[in-house]
Parts: sequence; C-alpha cells; structure tokens
Amino acid sequence: MSVAADFEALYGAAPDGVWAAPGRVNLIGEYTDFNDGFVLPLALPHTTVAAVSRRDDNVLRLHSADIDGGIVQLAADTLEPLSGGGWAAYPAGVVWALREAGHPVTGADVHLTSTVPTGAGLSSSAALEVVTALALNELFGLGLTRPELARIAQRAENAFVGVPCGVMDQMASACAEEGHALHLDTRDLSYRQVPFDLAAEGLRLLVVDTRVKHALGDGAYAERRAGCEAGARALGVKTLREVSAAHLPETLARLGDETILRYVRHVVTDNARVERTIALLDAGDTRAVGQVLTEGHASLRDDLRVSCPELDLVVETANAAGALGARMTGGGFGGSAVVLVDTGRADAVAAAVGKAFSEAGYTAPGVFPAVPSAGARRV
Repeated sequence: MSVAADFEALYGAAPDGVWAAPGRVNLIGEYTDFNDGFVLPLALPHTTVAAVSRRDDNVLRLHSADIDGGIVQLAADTLEPLSGGGWAAYPAGVVWALREAGHPVTGADVHLTSTVPTGAGLSSSAALEVVTALALNELFGLGLTRPELARIAQRAENAFVGVPCGVMDQMASACAEEGHALHLDTRDLSYRQVPFDLAAEGLRLLVVDTRVKHALGDGAYAERRAGCEAGARALGVKTLREVSAAHLPETLARLGDETILRYVRHVVTDNARVERTIALLDAGDTRAVGQVLTEGHASLRDDLRVSCPELDLVVETANAAGALGARMTGGGFGGSAVVLVDTGRADAVAAAVGKAFSEAGYTAPGVFPAVPSAGARRV
C-alpha cells in the first residue's frame, strides 16, 4: 500500500498531501555547525515520507509505519519540552516550535514511513523534523522559507527533544539540490549549491554504515559542544568561527586545558578543510578531496575523540585497499563513514571492508553509494 492509502486506512480519510525529506551525509565539516562554521553535506536518496492532514481542534495524531505501536495522540496546545515520547517527540517538537514562534498550528494527523537508516549518523531525526515542518508550513499557509523551516526543526531538536545539534542536518534536508553538495555557512545560513557529479569523473562516494548505533542524546556530543563554547570564551570570541587557522599555534598556546585545546584545534582545522575541499571542487580536482577526508578523520579520532574502532577500521581498510580517502561522518561514536574511490575500485574496497569486519568479529557493515539527491518536497 502507498503512504496515502495507509493514512486513509488509519484515519478514515485521504490525507491533504504527501511530503518527503531526505537524510544526509556530510562530506566534510564536522562539529563545526554549532561553532558558526562551514559544512558541506549532500542529501541522500533515502527519505522520510509523511502523509498529513490539517486539523483545527488542537488534536495531534502521529503514527509511524516503521515502529511498533499505535497512534500517538497529543494536544497541540499543551505540548511540553523534554516530556519523553520517543520518536513522536520529533514531529511533536516541530508543532511546539512553530507555535512558540507564533504560528497558528492547530493540530494534524500524520502518518510516517522512512528509508533513512536510524542511528547511522545519516540524520533520520532531521528528515523527520523537516518533512513535518514542510507539510505544516504548506497546510497552514505559514509562508516560511526553507532556512526558516530548518531553524524551526533545529529548535525542535534542541529545546523540545533535548539534543544540542547544530543546523547542518536540517539545512541539508530542507535545501539540498540533486547533483549538488550544499556549501553552508552556518553563521548566517547563506549557502551555495556546489556541482558534485562524481559519476562523470569516474568516482564514487560510498557510505559505510558500521551498524554501531549512536545516540547523540547520551551526553558525549553535548560535552564537546560545551567544550567548544568554553574554548571560545577562553579566547574572547563569540564562536570558534572567529579563530584563524593561520594563527592557530599561537592561539592554542593561550589555552591551558588540554581537552579544550584539542576541541578548538579540530574545529578550526575542519573549517579550513571545508574551504580546501570547496577550492578543489571548484578547480575540478575532486580526486584530491580524498586526502582531505583522511586528514579530517584523524582530527575527529585524535583531537575530538568521537570515532570508534569500527569507524577507524573502515578508514584504514578502505585506504589500504586503494580508496582515495575516507573519514567518519556525522556525530560519531558509531554510525557511518564516507569513502571516496575510483568507480572501478569501489567493489574491491567494499569487499575489503566487509572482510576486515568479519575478521574482527564485527557485524557486517552496510555499504551503498551516496548519490546527491533532492531536498524536501511535496510528492
């Protein structure tokens, strides 16, 4: 059955519309978005799809085809942050954030299904938030722009669910274009669509899902965000975006706390890596991006310390098997890695990673090509 047909079976009437929002994979620029820095994500073909109808009685009914359990019913006008609710907190948080911002959202019936892997660092939560925001924006005639919807979705995750994420995931889901990566300045949400046609260059970007589930609400992510903010305070700047890579050694010498020093070094150098990657893409030297990815992984592993043995094994094995470069992507502590590889080497690299996982006694990883896809839309 289709999502619309499932909605009608659940709620007794056809939906007002069906919308989709993608997950994302981030090419480079990690833990930079909440530091007002640069990121370079692309949308994946994997999407969360929502069939939605407007209600005007403050009843919010939510259902997921992918999670056991019935319809979750809430009152739109009495939603409270951090009140639990599991997966339903994400779409409920969007309703709350819209109402907090003064938008008259008076309830909805929502049925969801998703092909975005959960816990893989591919932004399943952002896809869920953005598809809800886009649907409600249209159904209630709110007139919000895509960046404004991304900010609403981020506020839902920050203030309602309680995960202190930056805005990259939501912006990628809301604003990405097919065949492009999104060069985003998270300070002012200005962005540029960067052509990213790997197939035309004989290249492929593989996503390797380690199957190690990560949960950004467990405190490690928040600890790093707090450490970055402490570093900015110690250096007398609003955010680490203001710290120059050219003068990094003398800047780091001013920091006494070794942990904060490592966090600052990662953020400043990863911002520089985004700019290097953009320069290489603009120059048509995509193959050289591989080395930047591998350098980024070393920084995430050694300075930010958010990798794990499975992610490190992907990077080491892929590079040894002939990849151009690789790194973990997303929040870390599990999740996925990206591998840039010549198309002709892709199968051999994937097989080498699978063999290494088997020999290490790890669960077999999932491997698929990252195809730059369209952002959120009505379907």
